Amino acid sequence: MNRILFLLLIINIMIIRTNCQSASLVNTSKSPFAKLYSTEMADVTFTTGFWAERFNVCKKVMMPSMMSKYKDVQISHAFRNFEIAAGLIDGEHKGPSFHDGDFYKIFEAMIAVYAHVKDTAIDNEMDNIISVIAKAQRGDGYIHTPSIINEKLNGEKTQFNDKLNFETYNFGHLFTAASLHYRVTGKTNFLNVAIKAADYLYEFYKNSSPQLARNTICPSHYMGLIELYRTTGNKKYLELAINLINLRGKTEDGTDDNQDRLPFRQQTKAMGHAVRANYLYAGVADVYIETGDDSLLFCLNSIWNDVVSKKLYITGGCGALYDGVSPDGTSYQPNEIQKVHQAYGRDYQLPNFTAHNESCANIGNLLWNYRMLLLTGDAKYTDIIEQTLYNSILAGVSLDGEKYFYTNPLAVSDALPFKLRWSKDREEYISFCNCCPPNTIRTIAEASNYFYSLSDNGLYINLYGANILKTHFRDGSFIGITQYTNYPWEGNIKIVIDSVSKSIFSLFLRIPSWCNNYKIIINGKAVSSFNLSGKYAEFSRKWKKGDIVELHLPMNPILIVSNPLIEETRNMVAVRRGPL
Repeated sequence: MNRILFLLLIINIMIIRTNCQSASLVNTSKSPFAKLYSTEMADVTFTTGFWAERFNVCKKVMMPSMMSKYKDVQISHAFRNFEIAAGLIDGEHKGPSFHDGDFYKIFEAMIAVYAHVKDTAIDNEMDNIISVIAKAQRGDGYIHTPSIINEKLNGEKTQFNDKLNFETYNFGHLFTAASLHYRVTGKTNFLNVAIKAADYLYEFYKNSSPQLARNTICPSHYMGLIELYRTTGNKKYLELAINLINLRGKTEDGTDDNQDRLPFRQQTKAMGHAVRANYLYAGVADVYIETGDDSLLFCLNSIWNDVVSKKLYITGGCGALYDGVSPDGTSYQPNEIQKVHQAYGRDYQLPNFTAHNESCANIGNLLWNYRMLLLTGDAKYTDIIEQTLYNSILAGVSLDGEKYFYTNPLAVSDALPFKLRWSKDREEYISFCNCCPPNTIRTIAEASNYFYSLSDNGLYINLYGANILKTHFRDGSFIGITQYTNYPWEGNIKIVIDSVSKSIFSLFLRIPSWCNNYKIIINGKAVSSFNLSGKYAEFSRKWKKGDIVELHLPMNPILIVSNPLIEETRNMVAVRRGPL
């Protein structure tokens, strides 16, 4: 028996190694319906300027400081919950039911930092944490510390009894972090925990009712399952993600707040809780990338157009409402108003002082648009990535990396005749709900992954900032470039080819939609091009070491007027300079 189990383990490891050939954040290198695939986590190194400074603050302050808080029982009980569930310490569960998932997010940030610095101390700390998480996992693969601790104390199993218990949210962040950990370290200790959990989830949902499928609050597990499928090649994880989409909207008490009043394939507008919505849309995009199901893409395109044209702030923030009402009621009581919270509102319902714009929703918007970029290669999604990254995600953390916002309004006043639920000041630890800080930290730690994409045709330069890229194409050929720039403060970018082995390929330079009078110079000669604002400018040739590409993006300040249907911004203008 032991010999059989050993052989199965060896086969499983061989399958994993066969299917995971990219240490990227989102691995679409073998996805049949992806136009682009990602560089690997350590391929991009920030050198000077804006992003080097932000990453250094993340590495030295944000990540270690937040991890320390999650281990300090006087501040957070997140890691202590794992220790109790593992039987290492006696005690009760404390904190929200989504604490596990938030801990996985800061752990993912640790993985991303390790990918760049290769610090043995970080690697050892990750192994120690993983050993505790593995001990906390139940024998059947289930892992959710509130339920496991309750079972230890009371002898009763309570898994998936409460749709608001965030189990699958926690599972999803486990899957994502474990896949990345394997890609970066080559170790399977955390991946094995994720595989056991995913196998449990597969069996649980295999014959589940639509009612049980409602346990999909903040469905990070769609993205997580697909990333686990890409890592292991096990098609049952893809099958499970497809099944979960098919089950949505089949419940009798579905809500717009949870995006399950209607089957997904009937949804054309963004509604309800914005974090749940954006995680759902990102996960569905992942499923499309693997299946090519056009019915999913139709809905994604419709919802994206709805958000960008009617429900998105100039900062890239989204989810305008603290609390509100759904435009469409519910499936079971269509004549009654249904409450939504932290949510998308009606068309053009974009208040300034009371804007919610949760940091997690803004990050979800980035995750969704990044996947849309990978499946299409369309620069309009990169525009949203840049807009959101600079103007709403980075605003969620102080410059010193110590304090965070949960909400991101466009205006603040002490004269409001009522008190808003969330602080107007950044906090070191948001005790009521600290989901946003670790999400912000992992996004900044992983920011270099968004700067470039690859295709069989060449290299896409998505974002600008001083960095060095050393990467390989899918066919094994390599390219190295250096970006010299003071972006986003200045619009002059110099790109030098440091090394190249591919004979002929294209460089795709993104021309931001905010820039019209750009100039491109290759090896000292200006090149003419049509108006490509909001698109990629393609230059195909036999590139060689020493070639220089210069891109000049004028950053004259401009005044922007909002859509007149947005009542709160009538008679107002916003100032834009470059991406800011």
